[in-house]
Formats: sequence, structure tokens, C-alpha cells
Amino acid sequence: MTPKERVQKFFKKEAIDTMPVFSGMGTVTIQAIEQMGVRFAEIHTDPELMGKSAMLSAEMWGFDGVVVPYDMCIPAEAMGRGATLYSDVEGILYPTVPTKWASMDEVELPDDYSTLFSQARMPVVDGALKYCLDYDGGKYAVGGWALGPFTLGGQIIELDVLLKGLAKDKARVTAFLESMTEYVITMVRHYQDLGVDYINIREMGSGTDLLSPRMWKTLIKPNLDKVFAAVDVPVINHICGGTDLIVEMMGDCGADAISVDQKNNIVESRAKLGDDALILGNFDPYKTLVQLDAADVDAAIKACVDGGVDAVWPGCDIWPDVKAENMKAYVEAVHKYGGAATPAVGRL
Repeated sequence: MTPKERVQKFFKKEAIDTMPVFSGMGTVTIQAIEQMGVRFAEIHTDPELMGKSAMLSAEMWGFDGVVVPYDMCIPAEAMGRGATLYSDVEGILYPTVPTKWASMDEVELPDDYSTLFSQARMPVVDGALKYCLDYDGGKYAVGGWALGPFTLGGQIIELDVLLKGLAKDKARVTAFLESMTEYVITMVRHYQDLGVDYINIREMGSGTDLLSPRMWKTLIKPNLDKVFAAVDVPVINHICGGTDLIVEMMGDCGADAISVDQKNNIVESRAKLGDDALILGNFDPYKTLVQLDAADVDAAIKACVDGGVDAVWPGCDIWPDVKAENMKAYVEAVHKYGGAATPAVGRL
């Protein structure tokens, strides 16, 4: 199978030859960037550099798919919140949002979110996705992603304003999050129209480290339900942090798969969701690929497979400055343990 075929059949829960190596988060590595002869800061502002850095990383390590962009502040930047790009920095610094709205009184939302795709770096993302989709005859799976409505809202307005507003200004906060849901839906439909193979919705800031299960049910789930209902391509519900108490609700949002990080008890999640659910996770990317000795990577990946995941995914973005030997060990371990059928996906 080609990498694209493997990933496409995976999401259909059709039998495949082996477990795909891919992610819904950034997988660009410094080795690919150095091979291109550019700085990390440059790949965020040029569509060809962004796309090429993704594809070279995939080729270098043996990934089946790629995801762009790499930073999460582009939608907020398009809404006029700006972006600090750290253009003169030699090391690895991701762009950040310099100015968030400090109160609900400052919020100004557009009438039509589709107009934002010509703003700021939104066209860079489009160009990078097109580059990846065309690369090597469309051999690789290409994923798009968007922040979930709550996490996106936290990029545009200070998060404590949202949380405090739930008690003191609930109507306006609820309306704001509904508007963020509209923004997310507009984005994912746009990327779907470009031809991506799958979309990851990253409601990263909504784990039970921050929100109670009751708040997640009333504040987060209804908006995610709307997002997943609006997408036709395979879509993943990804949440960082504590998810054991909400994993059943995550699986009931209408997504084709759920993705969890290392804090999740995969064995318990599999028991709760059953063998038909696509579960992706759940190794710690920084610890596994940067801190561990290469000899210990195999055990970390095996633990994910033994726990019952259908595809081994990092819990968040892979930190670009990985150890080469660890990346090699990670991919080799997925191939080593991914030849057998998983709960939801058979093997040829």
C-alpha cells in the first residue's frame, strides 16, 4: 500500500498491511530543516518551505502522513491579534499571539469567517497543504487541523476571562464560543475542500486538568458535536491532559477517532469505548524522542500497542529537536509491533 492508501483505509477500518506511522500534530524535525539549509523561523512564513519541511521529515523517518501548519496562532493572527514570529532567532521558538483581548467588551467578530482566509498567514497554510498534496504524485496522506472552539477562544481572548465569564457573563461567553465554533467549521470545510485526507480537531485546553466533566459536557461537547457533524472527511477528536473521566463523551461527539496523550489510561479507555472505536495515542513525544535513551524507545511504543491503540500517536507535537536515533527507534517499533491487527483495524 502507499502511505496515503494505508491511512485512508485505516480511517475506514478496513484491513491494512501494517500500522501507519502518522499524527494529527506537527511532526517536522530539525534534521529536515537543516537539510533544507533554513532556520526554524523561516518555515512558518513560506508555503513551499512549510510544505517541504513536512515532506522531507516524512521521507527521512518513514512517516505515512504529514500535518501542517506547525503553530496554533494563525487563526488568531488572521483576526487581527497579530503574531510574534521570532524571525531573527536561530533556535526553535514557535510563533505566539502577542495581544489577546482582555475583556468581552473588546471582542470584535467578523460577519463572514471565510473572508479571513486571505488574511495574515492563512494563504501560507493553503499553499503548504497544496504542496504536500501534490508531492510525489500524492503518495502521502495529508492532514489538516484546527483548534477546538474553546482552545481557539483562548488564543483570541485571555482564558481566565472566559472561565470567569462563565459565572458572571455566561450569555456573552456562550455566544462567543458559538462564534468560535462557526470559525472552526469554516476552517475545516475549507481544508476539506482543498483535499486533505483527514482533519484533527485539537480541543487541547479542555482536559479535566482544567475543566470538570460536568463543565466539559455542557460547555465543550455541544460545540464539538457541531464541528464533527460539519465534516465529511475522517476527523479526530484530540484532547491533551486528563481525559479518563471524559473519554466516553469524547467518543460520543461524532468524530471518527479519538486521540489522547500519555495521561490517559488506554486500557481503561478501550474497555469503555469498545473494540469498534478508533483510539490513537499515547506516548509522551518529548520524553520519548528527546530525553530517553534510544534503547528505551521500543518499550514506550510497545506499551501503547499493548494498551490497545489502533495507531501509535504522540500526545502532542513532536518537538523538532529530536534525537535521530530515537526517531529511528520509534518508527521501527511501530513497524515491529504494528503488524498484528488492532481492536478496530484488521490486517491483510
